[in-house]
Amino acid sequence: MALVGRPNVGKSTLLNAALGHPLAIVSPTPQTTRDAILGVVHHGPAEIALLDTPGLHRPRTELGRVMNQAAREAARGADVIVFVTEAPDPARLPRRVKEGEDGPPLAPHPSDLTLLADLGSEAPVVFVLNKVDRMRDKALLLPLLDAFAKLREFAAIVPISALREDGVQRVLDEVAKLCPERDWGFAPDELTDRPTRFFAAEYVREQILRATKAEVPHASAVQIERYVEPTGEGALHIDATIHVERPGQKKILIGAGAEQLKRIGTEARLRIEELVGRQVNLKLWVRVTPEWRESRERLDELGYNKGETS
Repeated sequence: MALVGRPNVGKSTLLNAALGHPLAIVSPTPQTTRDAILGVVHHGPAEIALLDTPGLHRPRTELGRVMNQAAREAARGADVIVFVTEAPDPARLPRRVKEGEDGPPLAPHPSDLTLLADLGSEAPVVFVLNKVDRMRDKALLLPLLDAFAKLREFAAIVPISALREDGVQRVLDEVAKLCPERDWGFAPDELTDRPTRFFAAEYVREQILRATKAEVPHASAVQIERYVEPTGEGALHIDATIHVERPGQKKILIGAGAEQLKRIGTEARLRIEELVGRQVNLKLWVRVTPEWRESRERLDELGYNKGETS
C-alpha cells in the first residue's frame, strides 16, 4: 500500500501513527521524506505494508526528480493507494468562509487535481483528508469532501488527524478490506525492511531539519561511513558525514564552538538508541560537496538512486 500526496500533507505522520512508533522522520520542512520507506502493520488478520513516499512536487534539482520517480514507482507497484491531502489552514481562508457567509465553497488544491489524474485506475484508492483538527467547524469541510468525491471513485473517504491519531484505525480498516489474500511476509514484531544504518542517517538528517532553516535542510545529505555493531553488550559505533553544498552551510551546521553540531549529534544519538535498544557512539563530520543534488554520480554514492541511503 502506497501513501501518496503532495509534500507536507502528513504522510509520514500517518505512517508513524499506524505503526505506533516514530519510525519515519517528520518536520515542518516540505520534502522531508526523500526515500520510499516501508512500515509493517499487523491489523487484525491483515498484514499491511505501508510505503511512505516522497511528496510529489515540481522538481528543481536532480534529487527532486529522483524523489518523484521513487513516489511514482511506489504507486505503480501498490495493491492499494492511500491518497493523502490536508484540510486548509484556517489562517489562509477567506474571512467569508470562516464566518460562514455565502460564496464559493472550499475547492481541491490544484496540485491534488493533477496528482489524482496521474494515479490511473488500476489500484483502488482510499482518500484521506488529514489535519481536520485545524478546522473548528468541521461542516466547512463537507463541500471540499464532496468536490473530491466527484473527481473519481474512491474505495473510501476518511477524514483524519494523524497527529492526534484520530481516524487512523479507520484508514487501516478500509485498507485491510482491499488487501489481496496472501501469506504474511514479515514477523509480527517487524516494523520495516530497512536496515538500522538507513535510519541512523535519517535521524541525523531529522535533527538538521529541526536545528536549521532556509537553504541548509534541502542542501544536506547524510552518509554513514562506518557502522560497527558490537558482539556483546557494548555500544554501536557510527561515523557519519553530513554533505552540504556551500562553505556557509557548513559554518551554520557546525555553529560557534561546534555547539550546533554537538546538539544535532546528541539528539540523533538518542533517537538511534531508542531504535536499537543499546548505547550508541555517534561521530559526525561536515563536508562541502558542491552541487551534490544535481549530480547523478553523487546521488548514486549517497544511495538516492538505489532506494536506500548508504
